Amino acid sequence: MTIMLPTAAERLNSACFCVTLDREQLHAAMEREARDPEFSARYLLPRAHLFSNVPVFHSARDLERMTAVVRMIEAAALLPAYREAVLSWAPDIARFDPGPRGVFMGYDFHLSAEGPKLIEVNTNAGGAFLNALLAKAQRACCLEVSHAFRLPLVADFDAELMRMFEAEWALQRGSAALQRVAIVDDDPESQYLYPEFLLARETFRRRGIDAVIADASALRHAESRLWAGDAPVDLVYNRLVDFSLDRPEHAALRGAYLAGAVVLTPNPRNHALLADKRNLTLLSSRGTLLDMGLAPELADQAAQIPRTVRVSSHNATGLWDKRKAYFFKPATGHGAKAVYRGDKLTRSVWQQIVAGDYVAQEFAPPGERMIEIDEARQPRKTDVRLFTYDGRMLLAAARLYQGQTTNFRTPGGGFAPVLFF
Repeated sequence: MTIMLPTAAERLNSACFCVTLDREQLHAAMEREARDPEFSARYLLPRAHLFSNVPVFHSARDLERMTAVVRMIEAAALLPAYREAVLSWAPDIARFDPGPRGVFMGYDFHLSAEGPKLIEVNTNAGGAFLNALLAKAQRACCLEVSHAFRLPLVADFDAELMRMFEAEWALQRGSAALQRVAIVDDDPESQYLYPEFLLARETFRRRGIDAVIADASALRHAESRLWAGDAPVDLVYNRLVDFSLDRPEHAALRGAYLAGAVVLTPNPRNHALLADKRNLTLLSSRGTLLDMGLAPELADQAAQIPRTVRVSSHNATGLWDKRKAYFFKPATGHGAKAVYRGDKLTRSVWQQIVAGDYVAQEFAPPGERMIEIDEARQPRKTDVRLFTYDGRMLLAAARLYQGQTTNFRTPGGGFAPVLFF
């Protein structure tokens, strides 16, 4: 019988409390960034589970393996055969290519003793602005501890973000001046991550670019421009989860996008090439990637993606029989909505899955981090998100949670920085 000894990361995540969140420092930093002395009272204190008190630890080797998966997926997305395959199931709007590559891609991993496993890819991944400040508000018990761990974060995060948005702008508009940005979502003030929209707005304004937060339904497409209020918009930072812009309330944005009247990032093509969950059926198969022309050393990274298949009437019986080994996800879903763990399925839900457009992904266990509440230690599940642009990592962040999928309702849970050693 082989006894698996805990890894260094597992030991740290179970017993290390030498680094903790300095909430006073975090709140002060966000109030400065937002230029609002009431920011914490208005937006952070009511969101009690937005930030965890502890960081998550992982090895530098895990970071290398995660970034290798990102490089593989971004390289695969450039292959003609891959594009033909994924666009065959994407909405027609995804065939329109105005140029932008998509800001803030999010690659989500579960990490265990077996290493990182990619769970899903997200466009418009939320949390980057919040986590950039969170990472800087960690308090170590001593200098030795603070020097022992690495936090991969660019020195001037604001400047890096602006380079990203300016690159998106240049891909579609060349050397024209970017003057006004709209951060767009449905009813933005009702969104849980609305505080991030405020931070993003001020980031643009500090760099001399006018920025507004706008409800998608209030936008207008007229005079060959997209308008938010009485002023035209040059670029939309898109936080919508209507990835194909099909809903009636998004008609103005859709029309302006297809007319080339506005730069939209991320856009429907970005989602189709990188984040549609059906793509994982290709990306989790080394043989398929090789057949499409991907280099062998890149195709090897398919081993870090749990095997994924589309659910159909043809394989339904076999998947039902082995359902405990799978997670079932809607192909174009988001935010863990309508996601089911196989061992929790009922027959009635299963019929809905078979009739819908779902993928079955082999179960990959999440990581675990111990937390302290009232001097008692409790376990929390963890995942790790890499925020990237054009294949380059901007920062890493973890989420701590209880239950089937990530959420911000767990005591002791929320966003956490990832410290690598």
